[in-house]
Amino acid sequence: MGERFNLPVLPLRDTVVYPGVAVPISAGRPGTVEAVEEAMSGDRRLFAVAQKENVDEAEPDVLYSVGTVVRIIQTHRVRGGLQLLVQGDERAEAVHYEKAGDSMLRASLIPLIRLPPRNPEDPTLQALDKELRDRAAELGTRRGVPAEALNQLIQGVDDAGSFADLVAFYLDLPTPDKQKLLEVLDDEERMRRSLVAVERELARIDAQEDIQAKVQEELGERQREMLLREQLKQIQQELGDEDDKKDVEELRERIEALELEEDARVEVERELKRLERTSPQSAEYQVIRTFLEWITELPWSARTEDKIDLAVAEEILDEDHYGLEDVKDRIIEFLAVRKLQMDRSPPPQPPVANGEDPALEAGNGGAEQDLFSEESELSTSDGEDGEDGEDGEDTLDGEDIDGPEPQPQKVDQELVGRGPILLFTGPPGVGKTSIAQSIARALGRKYARISLGGARDEADIRGHRRTYVGAMPGRIIQGMRQVKSKNPVFLLDEVDKLGISFQGDPSAALLEVLDPAQNSTFTDHYLGIQFDLSEVLFIATANYVDRIPPPLLDRMERVDFSGYTEREKLEIAKRYLLPRQRREAGLDDSELTLTDDAIRTITSQYTREAGVRQLERELGKVARKVARKIAAEELEEVTVTPEEVRELLGRPRVHPEKMRTEDAVGVATGMFYTPMGGDIMFVEASVMPGDGGLVLTGQLGDVMKESGRAALTFAKSRHQAYGIPEKHLKDTEVHIHVPAGAIPKDGPSAGITIASALVSALSGRKVRRDVAMTGELTLTGRVLPIGGIKEKVLGAVRAGIHEIILPAENEAALEELPDQVLETLTVHLVEDLDQVIDVALQKREELSPALQPASG
Repeated sequence: MGERFNLPVLPLRDTVVYPGVAVPISAGRPGTVEAVEEAMSGDRRLFAVAQKENVDEAEPDVLYSVGTVVRIIQTHRVRGGLQLLVQGDERAEAVHYEKAGDSMLRASLIPLIRLPPRNPEDPTLQALDKELRDRAAELGTRRGVPAEALNQLIQGVDDAGSFADLVAFYLDLPTPDKQKLLEVLDDEERMRRSLVAVERELARIDAQEDIQAKVQEELGERQREMLLREQLKQIQQELGDEDDKKDVEELRERIEALELEEDARVEVERELKRLERTSPQSAEYQVIRTFLEWITELPWSARTEDKIDLAVAEEILDEDHYGLEDVKDRIIEFLAVRKLQMDRSPPPQPPVANGEDPALEAGNGGAEQDLFSEESELSTSDGEDGEDGEDGEDTLDGEDIDGPEPQPQKVDQELVGRGPILLFTGPPGVGKTSIAQSIARALGRKYARISLGGARDEADIRGHRRTYVGAMPGRIIQGMRQVKSKNPVFLLDEVDKLGISFQGDPSAALLEVLDPAQNSTFTDHYLGIQFDLSEVLFIATANYVDRIPPPLLDRMERVDFSGYTEREKLEIAKRYLLPRQRREAGLDDSELTLTDDAIRTITSQYTREAGVRQLERELGKVARKVARKIAAEELEEVTVTPEEVRELLGRPRVHPEKMRTEDAVGVATGMFYTPMGGDIMFVEASVMPGDGGLVLTGQLGDVMKESGRAALTFAKSRHQAYGIPEKHLKDTEVHIHVPAGAIPKDGPSAGITIASALVSALSGRKVRRDVAMTGELTLTGRVLPIGGIKEKVLGAVRAGIHEIILPAENEAALEELPDQVLETLTVHLVEDLDQVIDVALQKREELSPALQPASG
């Protein structure tokens, strides 16, 4: 045993220095820096010893006793301390430690002598040395050490014991295990232990590589990428990048707060777990996240409370719309039924213990059936015989909807929320869309609107499946997210303009949406789970009912909007349109005034419509021209009269038909209906020598041509009663013409008009110019009902005619006419053509001799 000596202590954390090995060390603790400075001022030696625990203060009790005497080869001062390169010299054991200076430790040491092999030429020792070197070289190669550096390192140490120290230093062992190898003084024993450690390290690497190979084979390239991304995710979390994790937790909290059905919750939670397992950099992550955000933003349970006050509702409708009394009455009736349902519906009752529903017990079934009967009246027509009202076209109530009697059910809040699907039909600009907003105001509900005009894809209604790039829910679900209410008023605008393409039929997708028995389980392709639409009040609008598929039309209750009268347009212009156009033009009320006659002039000579859109545009033109003059300080205020309308708007663009100035032979006045409103037309008939044929011109449709043939046949069969000479029954050609030949015309309602013109031409009797008529004529002379009575009569009144002929079966339709119009009318209700001829044609005694039928 050598002599004792004292050295400053270099405490080491998580490492052990061996003799013969050069080690870089960072010294930052005050005691360590002080020890290095003392060594640099002396023989540059330190006692490097490992700590038992990784603590900042190196006290004697946390230091091992056996360490290595090292020599400082190089020092470099860095920020926060020193960077050292030390070389291990020999082993030493600390007898005791003591404080020296402020925080430095000094150790009293005795050197430890290695025990070299007794016989260096022993084959066993040589084999052990060779095996250790070979396995160490293999371990270095497996770790990725360059071959050149590895050979230089191994061949640079000849002594077996020193090579064992070198191998022990580079082994990936815990500090206590390395300390044990340092304390082994027998070289041969240390070589064996180092070889065992090397073999264990190689076995661990082999096992890890086998596991990785198997996992790689099972996962494949995609799973390997996911694994790498998961590792990246862990690294990002270590770096503090946890925003994505916070987003997922926020989604989880929002989903837990939703009131979902069990099946829907299972599906949503499954997608949430997929989101947690998916990397944020993956495209699938954004797809899942967008889906879950849609789920959390839909109104699964949020609804607005219906506050129905009939008086307030009527006030709102009157405030927003002038006229449309029949429509307003129908809406008030609908709200009244809804109010009674809400007021009289008992709360839901829990089922009894034996599984029977108490709502189906005797005594409750009758009340429930009454409730269903009220709702059934809303969703069907008035007739019980299956006929289409009076004439099969343009009726208020629509077709009768046949079906089984509703079965008694348990009355709950869901049934109160259900009601008919309303279909508002009528020409453009009559207030169909705006009155739906008024209904929402009257109910206190949110309002959503989607326009279906031109929609040609089923996905517009049901959405796209999430497998498609850029998939989105359908417009129904989009509207529900927008209003954030489960029971809004939902307007399906222009439902008659849906298209059909190879991508599907959107009208077929609407069948489920508009069926109260099915829409409680509506499934959007994007969501993939059921969404309840049964509490939504759907209102559809259309201009042409015949363009709506019958199955879809069957699910809606039709409410007809007819055109406005001249007086109604005048009031609407004064109350709504003109004030709005003044505001848009920046004018005060006093700066622009229009007389009633000026508004009537604009209505009749510059617009041709059933609604008021074109009228508002013309009023806007007037307001802008007046604003220009006031801005140029040419005028301070303007009162527009009929004479000034032409100056502001130019020449009239509409030339409606007017009552003829005199009675004529072969010219009868009829009435017709278009979506733009009603008007009169003239049917002209002329007789000439010929082969007994019939010529029809004026771009007439098949139905109208058939009406002309039927009228001629009946006139010939009654020629004696109508005073038609027999010679006109043969060798005579009859020509019927309807002016405005560029406009297609069709329909059966011109039958009696054509017949009147024919009888007049054949008999020579004049047709009264102050009488207009409409009605279908059969081959036996019967006059059948037709549609569009209100519009046709209003058109005749606008033309200056106040005496009309109508089918007797259309008498009820006169109730739709305003009272001020009825007061000026003389109506002849007829059942056959004889009655028509008696009214429409002048009497025989009224004819001058020149107009008497020729005898030859």
